[in-house]
Amino acid sequence: MTAPTKPPHSSPASADADAPGADLHSPVIDWFDDNARDLPWRRPDAGAWGVLVSEFMLQQTPVSRVLPVYEQWLARWPRPADLAADAPGEAVRAWGRLGYPRRALRLHGAAAAITERHGGDVPSDHAQLLALPGIGEYTAAAVASFAYGQRHAVLDTNVRRVFARAVTGVQYPPTATTAAERKLARALLPDDEPTAARWAAASMELGALVCTAKNETCVRCPIAAQCAWRLAGKPEHDGPPRRGQTYAGTDRQVRGKLLAVLREAHAPVPQSALDRVWHEPVQRARALDGLVADGLVEPLPGGLYRLPLT
Repeated sequence: MTAPTKPPHSSPASADADAPGADLHSPVIDWFDDNARDLPWRRPDAGAWGVLVSEFMLQQTPVSRVLPVYEQWLARWPRPADLAADAPGEAVRAWGRLGYPRRALRLHGAAAAITERHGGDVPSDHAQLLALPGIGEYTAAAVASFAYGQRHAVLDTNVRRVFARAVTGVQYPPTATTAAERKLARALLPDDEPTAARWAAASMELGALVCTAKNETCVRCPIAAQCAWRLAGKPEHDGPPRRGQTYAGTDRQVRGKLLAVLREAHAPVPQSALDRVWHEPVQRARALDGLVADGLVEPLPGGLYRLPLT
């Protein structure tokens, strides 16, 4: 996520004085101005392509893991056309251990579509962004807002948690984004486009740094005095149990081990090399079949495997 250019507070604030959530906008944006992390995709030279790459990489992945891969990626593929000209398997290789490697293939597909449909420039139109392969409502809104300063509701996990607590008065949002959450997010948007883009970035950062899933630091929160959840005494979550994702022993772990062998090899890999990474043959075969079905691995005659070339 990038940080849109800081707008003047005077006119937007007065124009939005009676809007829903207007008492939240200025304190959160002021806090963001003072506390936003200096991240490469927030810098003006990142451009829309840098924002798009960051949004793909940051899905379910912490910033600390994304930073080195992001820098290497942009150095190698500074424009969508550069990535589109390379094999999709190279995107998977460069993805490293970020996890959920299908994102690499989707980003490669988006780069190819941007090159073919838009002359290599990430489109600013929300509908055109949404029409790109691998891009859903969240990513389209995020790029339009963070890269182009447009007015869109950008609902990631952090924003949803801030709104759930500050406005709705519950500890956690629902497991999946609901129509009610989308309606609330639209209602909370400032009318002024630059301020709305700044609000989107600021509310997301507040959730990432202060209003965290665990061990929230309300003493640092700029809207603690207005927070419905805190004022209600921080009632415990009473919805479905929130289960953390497991990794050890899962097919995800096996898939990661198989992909690691293929990423490190620059020639097709024999089945025997893949067999050594996991002791349980049924699970290993299932994981490999899944990688092939997802287009992440290409089987060749003679029991060989490689990252995809097309």
